Amino acid sequence: MHTDLVAALDIGGTKIAGALVDGQGRILARAQRPTPAREDGDTVMRAVEQVLGELGASPLWQRATAVGIGSAGPVDASAGTVSPVNVPGWRDYPLVARVRAATGDLPVELIGDGVAITAAEHWQGAARGHDNALCMVVSTGVGGGLVLGGRLHPGPTGNAGHIGHISVDLDGDLCPCGSHGCVERLASGPNIARRALDNGWRPGPDGDTSAAAVAAAARSGDPVAVASFERAAQALAAGIAATATLVEIDIVVIGGGVGKAGDILFTPLREALRTYATLSFVQHLTVAPAQMGTDAGLVGAAAAVLTRRTDPAAAAV
Repeated sequence: MHTDLVAALDIGGTKIAGALVDGQGRILARAQRPTPAREDGDTVMRAVEQVLGELGASPLWQRATAVGIGSAGPVDASAGTVSPVNVPGWRDYPLVARVRAATGDLPVELIGDGVAITAAEHWQGAARGHDNALCMVVSTGVGGGLVLGGRLHPGPTGNAGHIGHISVDLDGDLCPCGSHGCVERLASGPNIARRALDNGWRPGPDGDTSAAAVAAAARSGDPVAVASFERAAQALAAGIAATATLVEIDIVVIGGGVGKAGDILFTPLREALRTYATLSFVQHLTVAPAQMGTDAGLVGAAAAVLTRRTDPAAAAV
């Protein structure tokens, strides 16, 4: 049996998680630190090094032969740099070189966090067995990744499948990315909540104004809450249909906090897809909830390394 392990990192604005992952996707050791997101870049890097140091203290570390990183983006895998929107201290930060130096020169594979989650869902989750898939994370932002022809398709910089920044409302609100009417501007959790509040929804006695609270109100029949989720579903459907028409996918997997709203999101989404995905080759799209949970980023970062090793068309790391 193959005994090599992959050291995986999942880097976000809230936490930096690390794990040693085997060839079956099992996590054998793990470490985690809060992301000091408001600090300078070197301080953030020290937290990454602490996570790696904790993994390195495990007797299993000697079996680690590569590092996979899934990072909040944008990332630039071709340059080995990251510029996460929610980590201001990292702009064109040479993360790959720094991780290589911290791990005794192990090879490093960098992808965006949406691509990492896609890799995990395709390897072991809801997209398993599908050769052409779009996996989405609908949460504070909206990210995603693609599987095409049975292989993860990260693109040259590791950002392919970033569906959150497809414009679906040409005269829509300005998005923080600089464009207008992006899927994210309509479908992310904070924007679902903002729209509900703007249209007269009021939170309960606990004052919770999260998208989860809007979802709970929608379940109890609040029409403004229902309408906010329907608008998010419409935006997601338009972006999904555009992607499916462009590259011919047969399944869409949706995870993230907003994805946990269940039928409040999925029922209007499937309905709206009938309006937007109209050509014969996109009419039968499967829409499924994600299965991999909170470890998806770590498992997917490891999967990206393992995929690269088994892909004869891929360049050497």
